[in-house]
Amino acid sequence: MKETENPQDINVLKQKELLYRLMISQLEYDGQTALAGQLAAAVQAAADPPCPPSDRLLHLCMIGLQHEPDRRSHGHSLGLLNPVQEILIGPGLDLEFETDIDCSAPEPAQYETAYVTSHKGNCRAGAFSMDGQLVATGSVDASIKILDVDRMLAKSCPDGIETSSATEGQGHPVIRTLYDHLEEVTCLEFHPREPILASGSRDFTIKMFDYAKASVKKAFKTITDADHIRCMSFHPSGDFLVVGTQHPVIRLYDANTAQCFVCSVPKHQHTAPITSVKYSSNAKYFASGSRDGSIKLWDGVSNRCVNTFEKAHDGHEVCSVLFTRNGKYLLSSGKDSSVKLWELSTSRLLISYTGAGTTGKQEHRAQAVFNHTEDFVMFPDEATTSLCAWNSRNASRCQLLSLGHNGPVRLIVHSPHTAAFLTCSDDFRARFWYKRLVH
Repeated sequence: MKETENPQDINVLKQKELLYRLMISQLEYDGQTALAGQLAAAVQAAADPPCPPSDRLLHLCMIGLQHEPDRRSHGHSLGLLNPVQEILIGPGLDLEFETDIDCSAPEPAQYETAYVTSHKGNCRAGAFSMDGQLVATGSVDASIKILDVDRMLAKSCPDGIETSSATEGQGHPVIRTLYDHLEEVTCLEFHPREPILASGSRDFTIKMFDYAKASVKKAFKTITDADHIRCMSFHPSGDFLVVGTQHPVIRLYDANTAQCFVCSVPKHQHTAPITSVKYSSNAKYFASGSRDGSIKLWDGVSNRCVNTFEKAHDGHEVCSVLFTRNGKYLLSSGKDSSVKLWELSTSRLLISYTGAGTTGKQEHRAQAVFNHTEDFVMFPDEATTSLCAWNSRNASRCQLLSLGHNGPVRLIVHSPHTAAFLTCSDDFRARFWYKRLVH
């Protein structure tokens, strides 16, 4: 008769496994990849999901030392964190405290097309509102559409094709169509607090629309720049707008007065056109990427560059930059078809998400984004028009998702709160993707 395993022995074994994984994660975090691999093989952890780089073991040791009577005074002299502070972990990705986290969100491959809308030209701009209830799309035809997410879901067909047989009770998903630009709409941003949509264009202007007024088709405010507008990001307060153009110098506009500010130190600026700008959620920093291959981190108050990641993507053009919600990390993509996660406190590359792109070099810019829980990193592959996705913590590849476009995907943006994202393509279409709950 087989003896029943002792629960206490099982618990000890599990604790040992956790300790080994913490050690492997600490080695990965310290850049000792070879040693981490040897330890994983020695303790037979290689068959398990890869351990993401984390210094959780260091923090646990620090907390433990503070509770040892003969070392408490020494611990306080080092200025160690209060254990309570260690427990209060911010939302989203935080590799300082995580090793093995079960993803609660659905994998991106499970999303389905819920709605398709078309422009009369290539669709290259899109955005979600802060509450995730609205989506905006912009096109080479100079038009902008604002769509209601609930209406898109109500009208969605099984095959995801837009239909004109919408009932009057539900209303059409496109709630506004705006025409006030003379050339291609290159970027869109919803105001974080007001019903305002900002749009940038190749016609050298930034326009602000009050979409709360159904009859309004024109902007109530226009900011005219000296060059093509390529990208922009609202300050979390909504009072400022950081803007990247065809010119290497980044502009910071007062959204109320349209007054323009630039960094007073010329050598801080990029040396080629700006491709991406983004504020952190706490407004402490904003980041920029450029054709010059570098990523720059800027102080949100002084407007000065505080750090530069030279040749962030091996010298290739940087396509996108995006902060994690807690502001500790920066996600970037480049024309080398790679996606990277940077730790801002140490200025080092923490994780590379590889395997996207069959050629290793893209013709068009493509963005890397997180899903709403930051469990996954998403990136559209130009050659196959499919969506690549990775576990954000250990960079393991997820199942591919065919995006169904007949041209390159020029923009991808994920909803801030729900399992939904938007893709815009040169096939004139924007697709709204959604993961429905299974009842």
